Amino acid sequence: MAKKEVKTTKKENSNLKENKNKKTFWKSLKVELKKVIWPTPKQLFNNTVAVISIVLVTAVIVCVLNLAFEALNRHGIDKIKESMQNTNTNNVEAENTTSEENTTDDASTSEEQTEDTEVNTDTTEQKSQDSTNQEANEQETNTEAENSAE
Repeated sequence: MAKKEVKTTKKENSNLKENKNKKTFWKSLKVELKKVIWPTPKQLFNNTVAVISIVLVTAVIVCVLNLAFEALNRHGIDKIKESMQNTNTNNVEAENTTSEENTTDDASTSEEQTEDTEVNTDTTEQKSQDSTNQEANEQETNTEAENSAE
């Protein structure tokens, strides 16, 4: 029976220690909270206004930078597309001039080649107009998609 009494006293001692730990925790918590210097309502208001204003200024800066980089990106893409179109047009014109140089002095042959060159020029102009129209349609579609996403 002595062993049973020892076991129960050990359990009681552990419960007492836990209760003491809990009591000391709450007491020490109260002591620490009394040491805290709480802000006055005026300080709280001023600090809150400062934080909100800094957040708003930062948001405006990020928004402006986003719009600026987006505009630069679009402008850059348009420049690249224009240079590609100019390169393609120059290549076609170079091919046409080399084909004209290789013609014979025969009048009928040169007339036929001139007609072919005019047809090729008309075709390339039509192709460049078609590609320009397609790009404009794609840009409008992209803009509409962005506007609907916002």
